[in-house]
Amino acid sequence: MRAKKLNKIDKEASSIINQELKRQQNELELIASENYVSLAVLEAMSSVLTNKYSEGYPEKRYYGGNQVVDKIENLAIKRAKKLFNAEHVNVQPLSGSPANLAVYMALLEPNDKVLGLKLDHGGHLSHGHQVNFSGRLYDFVQYGVNEKSGLIDMDEVRKIALKEKPKMIIAGFSAYSREIDWEAFQSIANEIKAYTFADIAHIAGLVAAGLLKNPVEIFDVVTTTTHKTLRGPRGAIIMCKEKYAKQIDRAVFPGIQGGPHDHVTAAKAVCFKEALSLEFKYYSKQVIKNAKALVEGFKNLDYQVVSGGTDNHLFILDLRNKNISGREAEKTLEKVGISVSRSTIPNDPSPPFNPSGLRLGSAALTTRDLKEKEMQEVVELIDQSLKEKDNDEKLNKIKDRVKFLCKKFPLAY
Repeated sequence: MRAKKLNKIDKEASSIINQELKRQQNELELIASENYVSLAVLEAMSSVLTNKYSEGYPEKRYYGGNQVVDKIENLAIKRAKKLFNAEHVNVQPLSGSPANLAVYMALLEPNDKVLGLKLDHGGHLSHGHQVNFSGRLYDFVQYGVNEKSGLIDMDEVRKIALKEKPKMIIAGFSAYSREIDWEAFQSIANEIKAYTFADIAHIAGLVAAGLLKNPVEIFDVVTTTTHKTLRGPRGAIIMCKEKYAKQIDRAVFPGIQGGPHDHVTAAKAVCFKEALSLEFKYYSKQVIKNAKALVEGFKNLDYQVVSGGTDNHLFILDLRNKNISGREAEKTLEKVGISVSRSTIPNDPSPPFNPSGLRLGSAALTTRDLKEKEMQEVVELIDQSLKEKDNDEKLNKIKDRVKFLCKKFPLAY
């Protein structure tokens, strides 16, 4: 069948996509791992680059016709190197977990010992959880946060590292609100001659903007997703010291992936250019200001914040004193058009599917240009929703207020 005959609108799929657009336009997004990309990033992702297959690397492909694709991949690499001051960058990983798998494959053997942050203390599934490939393929030992402060205790990390002598130490998180002492981790790793691996998926944009310390200049290898605070397409990159470049590249291809998604590589290049701008630095500063404003607003209403505050874009609410579970809170807020994600708290007495906390982030709200004043309104809307969780009439009124706030701060599309 000729392609021309296939160029018809799929009304059913189009309707569903439009429903999602409407949802995003009319709801407040506080999921810490989500953001809104620019029109330029969207355009790159929908480009004809999706038609190309390009196993291999620039000028070393296993298919013909890649002379243009080579240009876009080299552009993405060049911009990422500048953005993070990286010696080597691989822009092909399809997402964060595969990027982490590639790092393990590059530097470890199965059953090697690795030290990582516990999942319920803010770590990530791919940092050694037993149900994940990382925990199944490698021998993970884990550190946590201090029970009273909610902070990573570097003395405890050192104690565990000296006892267990892991081959690799991971620093990074999916739900930790404080800045990490990269130098301290590197110092501990030097004592036991371990690799250092930083996962900055959540804070990459804040690092790129110069607001948080940059582990790329310190650690052996660093991974990040390109969405979240970096405000790019769904995907990931790996950055490392030049001496590990061949190992990393071989682990990505042919180790765990075939051809990269060239249209996403183009979108990564676009987002890196955006992140190099002065405007992005202003944006990132506001992300942190908004997160701090949210924290203070909740604390004023007697909500418990894990670690007592935030240095980045996210934080965890411990809801135990509010007599509502994380899952129930998430479902209640979904009714009024506020998206959040339930989260474990350190040493959570409840199961992961119905944990005791909520994880909130400010990046997406900041993209819509909401500022500290609006953060106070968002806190109020969340607090009222949780208090009126069984009153549908009041929840509908709150939903109308959410829609009104969204219309005041519309998306760019």
